[in-house]
Amino acid sequence: MGYPRKLTRRFRAFDNFAISFTIINVISGIFSAFGYGMAAGGPLILVAGWIAVSVMVLFVGAAMAEIASAYPTSGALYFAAGKLARNHRGAWSWFTGWLNFVGQVGGTAATAYAAATFIQAFIALGHPAYEPTGPRTVAITAVILLAQALANTYTVDLVVVVTRISVWWLAGGVTLIVGCLVVIPDGHRSPAFITHFVNDTGFTSGVYAALLGLLVTSWTYTGFDGSFHMSEETVRSTVSTPRGIVRAIAWSAVAGLALMLALVYSIDDYAATAAASAPPVRVLVDGLGTGVAGLLLLVVIGSMLFCGLANMTSNARQIFAFSRDGAMPGSRRWHTVSPRTRTPVNAVWLAAGCSFVLTVPGTWSHTAFAAIISVNVVGMYLAYGIPIFLRLRLKGEFRPGPWNLGRWGVPVARIAVVWIGLSSVLFVLPHALPITPTTFNYAPIALVAVVLVATVWWFATARRRFSGPVSYGSPDEVAAMDLI
Repeated sequence: MGYPRKLTRRFRAFDNFAISFTIINVISGIFSAFGYGMAAGGPLILVAGWIAVSVMVLFVGAAMAEIASAYPTSGALYFAAGKLARNHRGAWSWFTGWLNFVGQVGGTAATAYAAATFIQAFIALGHPAYEPTGPRTVAITAVILLAQALANTYTVDLVVVVTRISVWWLAGGVTLIVGCLVVIPDGHRSPAFITHFVNDTGFTSGVYAALLGLLVTSWTYTGFDGSFHMSEETVRSTVSTPRGIVRAIAWSAVAGLALMLALVYSIDDYAATAAASAPPVRVLVDGLGTGVAGLLLLVVIGSMLFCGLANMTSNARQIFAFSRDGAMPGSRRWHTVSPRTRTPVNAVWLAAGCSFVLTVPGTWSHTAFAAIISVNVVGMYLAYGIPIFLRLRLKGEFRPGPWNLGRWGVPVARIAVVWIGLSSVLFVLPHALPITPTTFNYAPIALVAVVLVATVWWFATARRRFSGPVSYGSPDEVAAMDLI
């Protein structure tokens, strides 16, 4: 790929899969967005939407995996965009990289903030007098980010071990939650309950409400580019990385469907549950009692913490690679690697710092933070879509890696691009009526601001110094530069 090797290959195929599986994190995603889905489509869209979106995301993942096999680098999406573009390679790479950077930082921030929110819900469960506040949430988020940055700083070996544990924590957690919801409650909804449709969004169109309900699953399926970013640290990366992406999505689809069905069929009082501050927690308390619900809430919090750790690992690798090509302010500082741990330590702390800054508005406004979450998802999926779109433009000129889709590559990529376009539009549309400062979707404003800054920066200075991924020499010359 033209780079001297700085990062040690400690990740095996299972570890690469574990990164994306942990970041997708069906427990974190479903528990965070379940309440929104109860209002936008209800059980019908929660279940059918999970199945439909999971299939669409598999198309996106397969198209990305084919590209990852051809370009297994930490730069991942922006590197591939620069290599796949016929013209204006620097511009394609620049905008893909910044969209990916914003999405990655937003994902790290969102996961830590969600964990802080559920930690306070757990405290309130045992101490009803405890009152969660914005400043408390941000303070707990800061502690979580600090701990995750320290874990990513000292050794990749620790991160490898933790991501392996996280897979079994997630698998065991889903099994435990589903098992408890199936066995313990006195009764469940009838099988026909999954056909129940609800539209409490304020919009008169049921179709529009149903489309908004698809966002529940879309929110969950972000971050599977983590396997791509870890490819330089993965053994046999041209095969292990694409397999890690596809397998993470496939197993998440199965585990998520089981968890979604268990929650839906365990809803007792629908109106009261939907109105609760944390509807999934209300489902657990109503069906299992406070004691068991509290224990399962610890499983949920643990899943979120594992997710955040993997998010930060992927985030740091994207910063490291983007800086290696000189695309970030102070690039020389951010792509340095610790000689002792072989980790991009400065990039880790930049990821942690930027993530914390994004959570600060949560001190006084939850709405502003919700907009950042939407920008996170839109930024990530647009970054996913650009290299896939460029791969389509190449047609037969695309040179696939060892893992490829053969003649199905182009049809799969086309479906992936269409889905990314549709889901991105849904994320910037109004999500509820009436539109007030509290319900207004600030995502399009924030997204335009990010793109506008990147555009002004590009035309002002970046286009004269950034031409896309840098090549440090021929394969033999680069091999001689390898630092390990």
